[in-house]
Amino acid sequence: MSAPGDTPAAAALVPARWFDGRSSQARAVLVGLHPASGGPSLSVHPVAAPGGEALHLSWREVGWPEAWSARRPQQRVVVDLHAHGSLEIDAVAAWHSALAAAGDRPRLAQRMQTRWGIFLAMLLVGMLGLALFYRYGTPWLATQLARWVPLGWETALANHGLAQMDDGMLKPSALPRARQEALRARFQGLTQTLAMAPALQRYPGYAPQWSLAFRRGMGANAFALPGGTVVLTDEIVQVAERQGLGDEALVGVLAHEIGHVAYRHTTRMLVQQGVLQMGLELALGDVSGLLSSGSALLTAMSYSRAHEREADCFALGLMHRAALPTAPMGDLLLAMVQDARSGGKDPQPGKATEPGQDEAHPIWSLLSSHPDTAERARALRAGQAPGCS
Repeated sequence: MSAPGDTPAAAALVPARWFDGRSSQARAVLVGLHPASGGPSLSVHPVAAPGGEALHLSWREVGWPEAWSARRPQQRVVVDLHAHGSLEIDAVAAWHSALAAAGDRPRLAQRMQTRWGIFLAMLLVGMLGLALFYRYGTPWLATQLARWVPLGWETALANHGLAQMDDGMLKPSALPRARQEALRARFQGLTQTLAMAPALQRYPGYAPQWSLAFRRGMGANAFALPGGTVVLTDEIVQVAERQGLGDEALVGVLAHEIGHVAYRHTTRMLVQQGVLQMGLELALGDVSGLLSSGSALLTAMSYSRAHEREADCFALGLMHRAALPTAPMGDLLLAMVQDARSGGKDPQPGKATEPGQDEAHPIWSLLSSHPDTAERARALRAGQAPGCS
């Protein structure tokens, strides 16, 4: 049993109306706020029944109202007492004065609502955190999580993807059987060299089912599928022949694509985008669907540049172990760019484009997943690649 006079100080009492949830009529009460561990406690003292039993609630039992701004004072404070109804307080200044005297300190969320400086600072911290997560967190997580992706899943994904491309843009190869077998023999030689070079293997125990497939219909290109399949197009073989480049140029391209498989770049890309989307959903809530779509596209472009650099470094290491030159690979790289721009018509047969000629528009270089073509080709001709240790 507590009476108003039993409270620590009469000045701490604030007049209020109490809706107890059992009657539609409000009851006049005095509200006391008292220091306590974890936050002020609250007591409700009926005015009409002096000496009656007071209601005492701890900090966690009260739904405290939102932050108050001195520049825009509230006309009324509503305090949620949960199972005990609610309080309405017209003496707003007295309420906040009593709350401060009881030891209440605005939480971070409250300070963000009332102070622009704190809000902007926390916004910048959040943006920095997202940027660091985007730049460093997702690649690291993807690299680690890729270790647990089964090879069978990668193989099934590759088979399904290649079947879809065969139903669309790709056509069966028209290269002579003998030519295909000769290139397959060179490809097998690279994979055997890799098997004897553990230093080039990022995922120990990872044993892709290596195979080289030939297609045509998508221009001069080569691409790797997860699980060990590498696809070489007829057009890239023809570009090498028109430029007078030997098979070492094609072998260099194959070494680059083997690097994509060995480093599990496709699998890591899929995992990265999943991790990024999950992170955005946790951080941004309802708007993450829209933002994650755009971020996934940016992630794909940015991270594929890093993967291309890794694959170049891998190719240099593998070609070095196989005692093969890398300069023809650089020549073929530029020839592929020239072939794409000329529509497959070489204006000067037998002469590869010099580095720096016919460079892509700077905007395209920024957006492309294979930027700095001339720099890469120049480095490969010298047996180097940007970013290699």
